[in-house]
Amino acid sequence: MVEYKWTVLSNTTLGALLASLDGTIVLISLPVIFHGLGVNPFDPSSFPLLIWMLLGYGVVTGTLLVSFGRLSDIYGRARMYNMGFAIFSLGSILLFAEPFSGTTGALALVLFRLVQAVGASFLFANSAALLTDAFPPQERGLAMGVNQIAFIGGSMAGLILGGILAGIPDLHFAGLTLPTWRIIFLVSVPVGVAGTIWAYAKLREISIRRSDQRIDFLGNATFAAGLISLLVAVTYGLLPYGGSSTGWSDPWVVAGIAGGAALLVLFLFIERRVRDPMFHLELFRRRSFAAGISSAFLGSIARGGMMLLLVLWLQGIWLPLHGYSFSETPLWAGILMTPMMIGFIVSGPLSGRLSDRKGAKLISTVGMGIGSLTFFLLALLPVDFAYWELGTILFAMGIGMGMFASPNAAAIMNSVPPENRGASSGMMTTLQNIGQQASLALFFTVVITGLSLHLGPSVNGALTGAQVVQPDRGMIAGAVSANPTGALFGAFLGENPMAPLLQSLSNVSGWVPLSSSTQSTLLAPHFFATAIASAFSSSISEAFLVAGVLTAFSTLISALRGDRFVYDQEAPSIRTRAEATPARAVSGETGGK
Repeated sequence: MVEYKWTVLSNTTLGALLASLDGTIVLISLPVIFHGLGVNPFDPSSFPLLIWMLLGYGVVTGTLLVSFGRLSDIYGRARMYNMGFAIFSLGSILLFAEPFSGTTGALALVLFRLVQAVGASFLFANSAALLTDAFPPQERGLAMGVNQIAFIGGSMAGLILGGILAGIPDLHFAGLTLPTWRIIFLVSVPVGVAGTIWAYAKLREISIRRSDQRIDFLGNATFAAGLISLLVAVTYGLLPYGGSSTGWSDPWVVAGIAGGAALLVLFLFIERRVRDPMFHLELFRRRSFAAGISSAFLGSIARGGMMLLLVLWLQGIWLPLHGYSFSETPLWAGILMTPMMIGFIVSGPLSGRLSDRKGAKLISTVGMGIGSLTFFLLALLPVDFAYWELGTILFAMGIGMGMFASPNAAAIMNSVPPENRGASSGMMTTLQNIGQQASLALFFTVVITGLSLHLGPSVNGALTGAQVVQPDRGMIAGAVSANPTGALFGAFLGENPMAPLLQSLSNVSGWVPLSSSTQSTLLAPHFFATAIASAFSSSISEAFLVAGVLTAFSTLISALRGDRFVYDQEAPSIRTRAEATPARAVSGETGGK
């Protein structure tokens, strides 16, 4: 058993790393993917593809995690985990090999990422449960620390790796060409296949499972339908609708949010009445469980949007202002994000080990407090900062995230009965993924709304500096400010929308073509960054303030988690339905005890 627990840790760490890395590797390499497929990022029909490339992975994992965790409690965690690794690897192969281009190719990538996300859901849902089965209570903090580094660190590593791979030119060998965008998806293929073979060869069932458990079909159906409706509606709320820069007034979006919320309320009523619920609501009466999950949920809302905003800031504004070409910005944006990952790697295992001895309350609370402080510091940074300022803040943010993540995860899993660990692991990761999805929607909306208010004056000032005269200046500024979503996506994808804009204005009656020197000024990489910098600065500061407030609330909740509680060692004060019902048969054995 001593050797087996390290096998579980190493394989689940690899699985969590791959699954979370693929969730963000596309985030920073989308410019290369869109260019490689020949998709026009400024065509309004491309916006849904962009949104689904960004958010589809999280929508699927957020929807399926709890259901898959519950299935694992019934049919075996190792079995479901292994199947997830195989599905994930299949999705990776399909992404690398898909034969299409243009809009069809982008749609195929979206669909195959959804396949990959199904596999990732099995991996996420079972990693913490497998570790809790294999490790004794006094070592779970360390095990969770390493696994949480892979889970959260993988999302940061995805940004860095995506930027590095995006900077690699197309490879040519023996008359064949391997485009850069395929290299990005190739990374997970050999590692995924090897991890799948390793998992099937080495992992075995040691979990405690009741043989008489039933699947909560009605609960699964209402939860999945409600969450899909809610997340899809939130996703489409980011797209322009009518004359609005966002789609929150779209009747279909409103109906999706209302219907999804209603189904989730119905789900809560169902879960209180079935014998074997998929979501053990009574666990929330246990303070260590409720505080741990709630603080992690609020932290994920702040963290998910922060990643996107930093990428936007670096790729769309800061790097072009400092003379980097659009082709270089993904690489350098990834490199400039490394201090955060270094801080996380430094603090994660150490904090997990300390929590094994001292408990999670103090370490997690201080870590989330550091995270809250860093958001407020980011809000104070000027748009054209000195990099040492950002690098220091990112390192401190990584330290805080590492101090919170692993002790908090260990505290959550220590507080639940052995037969509910799969569902509890799924609940924990589901709420984190839902938080990240909500975060992207929230912060996208904050930035787009801010841009719609400030973009016109900001662009007009830049055009004045470029000596563009009226009425040309008014026409250009009006066209840019009328499409803040296009401006945001342009900055995100490393594109200067002035080129298609000037082309479209050439067809407008009364438009006089600009001089060649003026056109060269407007088409320079730094011009568009200069034009939107002022508006973007106001928007991003507001977003970071929101994130700071959310993490401050998370810090308070973490501080209220109570004394250390380990289910295996102490008599639980609250009994779940599963505990209250005598088990007719138990399969497996207690691992690592």
